[in-house]
Amino acid sequence: MTTVGILGITHDPVLQERCHLPLTRVRSLIEAFRPDVICGEVEPRSWRLYQQTGDARGILGETPTEYPALIYPFCAERGIEFVPVDWFLEDVFQEGIFDRFEPARRTELERELERWQEWQLGTLDVGGLPLNSDAYDAVTRGLYAWLAQVNPGVQAVVWEARHAIMLGRVRAAIRRHPGRRVLCIHGADHNYAYRHALGARSDLRVVFPLA
Repeated sequence: MTTVGILGITHDPVLQERCHLPLTRVRSLIEAFRPDVICGEVEPRSWRLYQQTGDARGILGETPTEYPALIYPFCAERGIEFVPVDWFLEDVFQEGIFDRFEPARRTELERELERWQEWQLGTLDVGGLPLNSDAYDAVTRGLYAWLAQVNPGVQAVVWEARHAIMLGRVRAAIRRHPGRRVLCIHGADHNYAYRHALGARSDLRVVFPLA
């Protein structure tokens, strides 16, 4: 049976410390899981750019720093296959979720978003691994349901369509590596979608949270 690990992290170094999930701990979690394959939140074109030129910033400078700082060299050291699964379209993704609103309304929405994010961080002491718990996922699911009400057109593309493509690439990696250990690493807000899509499959052993 294929084993799939789900590890949600934060891309923000300041939040990594606040959440007690620095890259040193992330490395320990990866080592303990012993992956054969790592599926990461990197756009395939940015991965090719890194392979061809060594430029780890990404085609738009978007690649999270934990990849060149930890995950790329870890995969190279251990002979682990890295699979980039992220997706975006530059022209479509230019509109922010609150951009279409007038300044006063935009300020209100930004404050509401900050409250949601604080509710997320209020779950850090729940469970054994910060950002990786049922409590965090419950708040996060509520956050993105709210965002879908605020701007359904943008949210349908930048979140729902993106998730569908990311998970399609993860499933393809799982099919290519039956019986192996596949680790999915991404921003923790993606956890609930990954768990929903992969956790119901009887042919997979899903490990969440990692320990």
